[in-house]
Amino acid sequence: MAVSTVGLGIGVTLTVIAVVLHYARGTGWTANEDISQEVLEQRAESVPETDFAEPMNRSIGGGGVAAIGGGEAGGELAEGEAEEDTSSPADIPEDEVEYFDIEFTKEGETIEVANNEPLLEAGEDEGWDLPYACRQGQCVSCAGHIPDGDSRDFVEHDDQEMLDDPELEDGYVLTCVAYPRDDFTLETSETP
Repeated sequence: MAVSTVGLGIGVTLTVIAVVLHYARGTGWTANEDISQEVLEQRAESVPETDFAEPMNRSIGGGGVAAIGGGEAGGELAEGEAEEDTSSPADIPEDEVEYFDIEFTKEGETIEVANNEPLLEAGEDEGWDLPYACRQGQCVSCAGHIPDGDSRDFVEHDDQEMLDDPELEDGYVLTCVAYPRDDFTLETSETP
């Protein structure tokens, strides 16, 4: 088998060039300085303070913080505009609190949950490692499923933004903002 002299010559030449380039001294490029502390502070001042998810957040992907729109000065309502009900189930006075039996099927227990406590917090109080991310009803990391029917018959969601009517009718809940209003069975870690 004859080796081509031209091919061998090209191979040796390319090898020599690669070795020379490898050991050749590079250009005088230097990295730019990192962002100065002054610039970081200016940027930090321009970002509004928000409530970030708690440490130990175990969800990938997930939530965000709701945008707060600007309104009229002083928060006055426009003529003919009705005032929005901003009460939350968490604000139920202690003398009006009711308790419901919630069966957490995957955890294998039935616990009593107050109607002013979200399902996620009740499970965490039991020491269960339940999924969550935003804790504000703006993602589906904490979703669960009520196999008995429309979730609105069993829980009251406090400002959830992710589940639409068909998903609610199918029994899906966001445990971080779902407050019980009846006894039911809950399958945690079930997303629509």
